[in-house]
Amino acid sequence: MNTPSTSRVARRMACAGFLVLATSLTAGPWQSLFNGKDLRGWKVVESGGKAPYTVEKKAIVGTTVAGTPNSFLATEQTYGDFILEYEVKQEGATNSGVQIRSQSRPDYQNGRVHGWQVEIDPSARAWSGGLYEEARRGWYYPGSALNPAARGAYKPGEWNRFRVEAIGPSIRTWVNGIPVAHVVDDLDRAGFIALQVHSIGRNDEPGKRILWRNIRIQTKDLKPSPPDALFVRNNVPNTLTDAEKAQGWKLLFDGQSAAGWRGVGKEQFPEHGWKIESGELVVVGKAGPDDRSPRGGDIVTTEHYGAFELQFDFQVTPGGNSGVKYYVQEAGRLGLEYQLLDDEKHPDAKMGAGGNRTTGSLYDLIPRENMPGGANIPPKPGTWQHGRIVARADGSVEHWLNGIKVVEYNRNSRLFAALVARSKFEKNEGFGRLEKGPILLQDHGDEVRFRSIKIRVL
Repeated sequence: MNTPSTSRVARRMACAGFLVLATSLTAGPWQSLFNGKDLRGWKVVESGGKAPYTVEKKAIVGTTVAGTPNSFLATEQTYGDFILEYEVKQEGATNSGVQIRSQSRPDYQNGRVHGWQVEIDPSARAWSGGLYEEARRGWYYPGSALNPAARGAYKPGEWNRFRVEAIGPSIRTWVNGIPVAHVVDDLDRAGFIALQVHSIGRNDEPGKRILWRNIRIQTKDLKPSPPDALFVRNNVPNTLTDAEKAQGWKLLFDGQSAAGWRGVGKEQFPEHGWKIESGELVVVGKAGPDDRSPRGGDIVTTEHYGAFELQFDFQVTPGGNSGVKYYVQEAGRLGLEYQLLDDEKHPDAKMGAGGNRTTGSLYDLIPRENMPGGANIPPKPGTWQHGRIVARADGSVEHWLNGIKVVEYNRNSRLFAALVARSKFEKNEGFGRLEKGPILLQDHGDEVRFRSIKIRVL
């Protein structure tokens, strides 16, 4: 729920975004990608989809066909850095999107279209303007799930104006003047633009239409919109963008050294059990049940934090177990824990109560909420996942997993006290109530990898 202050911020952001967009309508030089008469400059990409594309009343119209894969109408030309604007309207509720910097190559899934997609989503989840990577890494910025201020920006059944700024590794989106998403990524920095008609099932009603018009692009003398307060999902490991620096983020791990970290109860970083390789901070797992090599133990930041926002990428090996703790009492290594686990193979996931030991949960206290299925949002061992913890001065805390808020509580509340009283921490006086404490990465004996560990003080 937004507080009055966050609501005012959201309104100011929306107004600022509208002014930016309105100003851009008179800026140049613009190139039209659609002449309003025919599909010259466009081609259907052979992906197996059978949706037809026609031109009606100065709009490109795509129509759903039951039982076929996604269909794509792509520009014949490819684009790297650009600012793109277009209007879209849906007749009937069906998912769609616009591909940017996308590819179709014989060596990748027999030519399947893959690359960034700007979502068009009329459903109740309202992820329009979010950034999804088609046929590869899935969701990275799930629209209003990660940016609640964007909920309601898209108007189903009406014409909606989208703006996309793809400049260098940065991709930013707006819907009807409201900022929605900001991703930084250095993979495939050029490709075609394509209009998607999403697949529907064989038993779904066909004939739903998606209409695009006023499609135009800038490719020279690009002037990005002013910075905003949007959360930045930065996929370039161990880096900070100018926008992140302006928001107060700093790296807790530089990708090269253990600076800023030490062993629990020690002055130095462990000599065994941890390593740094390929820009990753790695817990060295046991080679097997008979492995008696020395463990490194948990590590903590040299600095303590009160109100903060922390984010990190992590990769849990199959069967692995670890965690990120905060407000830590070093004696006993006690702290509130963002659980990291292979939920399917590790037995700890079945212990506790109601799933409160699964990935993203507040360990042994609060289970994570249900996550949307598919599209690489649910945690998956062996792949990079994104964790985020927001801990405010009023005691409110949030856990986020892959762009979805999965836990929300207040550590000063009676409910929190009751949860502690029925947990394994019932005899630990003051558990979770420290004013400040270090951040802890857990060595549970399994290989776990971390990178892009960032924090900002709130």
